[in-house]
Amino acid sequence: MNHPATNGEETRAATQVVEHLFRHESGKIVAILTGIFGIEHLSLAEDVVQEALVRALQTWPFHGVPKNPAAWIMRSSRNLAVDAVRRQKVFRDKEAELVRLLDRESLTPDAAALIDQEIADDRLRLIFVCCHPLIPSEAQVALALKTLCGFSPAEIAKAFLTTEAAIAKRLTRAKHKIRDARIQFELPAGEELTRRLDGVLQTLYLLFNEGYKASRGEKLVREEICHEAIRLTNLLAEHPAGNQPRTHALLALMLLNTARIPSRVDGAGNLLRLQEQDRTRWDQAMIARGLFHITQSAAGTEISAYHLQAGMAACHCAAKDYAATDWRQILELYDRLIEFDASPIVALNRAVALAEVHGPQAGIAAVGAIPNLASLDTYYLLYAVLGELELRLSHARTAATHFQKALQLAEIKSEQMFLFKRLQACEAQCLV
Repeated sequence: MNHPATNGEETRAATQVVEHLFRHESGKIVAILTGIFGIEHLSLAEDVVQEALVRALQTWPFHGVPKNPAAWIMRSSRNLAVDAVRRQKVFRDKEAELVRLLDRESLTPDAAALIDQEIADDRLRLIFVCCHPLIPSEAQVALALKTLCGFSPAEIAKAFLTTEAAIAKRLTRAKHKIRDARIQFELPAGEELTRRLDGVLQTLYLLFNEGYKASRGEKLVREEICHEAIRLTNLLAEHPAGNQPRTHALLALMLLNTARIPSRVDGAGNLLRLQEQDRTRWDQAMIARGLFHITQSAAGTEISAYHLQAGMAACHCAAKDYAATDWRQILELYDRLIEFDASPIVALNRAVALAEVHGPQAGIAAVGAIPNLASLDTYYLLYAVLGELELRLSHARTAATHFQKALQLAEIKSEQMFLFKRLQACEAQCLV
């Protein structure tokens, strides 16, 4: 053991270590136990892992963090799981399997490698369970965060700005659906794998987007959710069942966008436009990983929406400054993306790229031509985009009207502050 904590600050630090390490182990252990107990006993697997967390939180802050925290958590979970097995006759024959999978200290390297593959398979099976099409989409994301990432219902509620009771209800309904529909703890094959993989990727994409651009609340970015989405997508890409071009394309998109997070807000939490961002703060190692997965995504002839969005992200990462951005290439990618996703939001983003290539008036015309434009009436970015384009044309009063509307609709503090500053820019231009 390391030296024990001696004051409140050290206790808090130890607690943070516990929670961080546990989060990265919990999904693995839940997957192992679910594979042994059966998916219908998912709650029991989660309870065992939760109890291991409680023991770590009670022990580590006062007696020091173990030299191998992951092994400590695994061993504690094993002991608790064995206790559960001995209490319940239905699991009478499971004890040997529990010990084999959760006791790594006595294994040869070859045996450990085989078990690592079993664990990876179980984790992937759990991803496919959480993202099963019979489970409502909002419950899929909550279940993935709880089961695969170790988030508590309170943390999930905070991330989605709802109540803990509401999240608990979603999780309960999802587990009832797993039980009642007899969803299998298995990897689909053939055509079924293709169909199910698309749903899994969509759930991971939604999970990432909620972290990268929160829908409401104080913080624009929740990096911990972005990194959990990357971790799960990477797990998928490393397994034969998920090693598909579109998986690598989605992973590339996540990595390239996450690499730019450090420059999206300033030290005071103010939102920065792309042209205002300090590109020296971009994570070059993460960009390199993203570009590697773009290369991996080029295998075969498949092109997905993830490929096109990753291509746009790569254009931004490749430009040494804003002026060097290849907007023509980005516009071409948007033109192709419209074929996959003709939603008004994609059309609005395309209009921004069009304005960079052909000027703000062309961008305004493109916004006006968006099919079903009325569906964006409550979308603050519609008015923010129009405000920017009008301001570039020196139409300050018209721009101010759009920014005021955007400010009324924006729900995140950093975005509200940004829009207020754009309103001030309009006022300054009116005085010139």
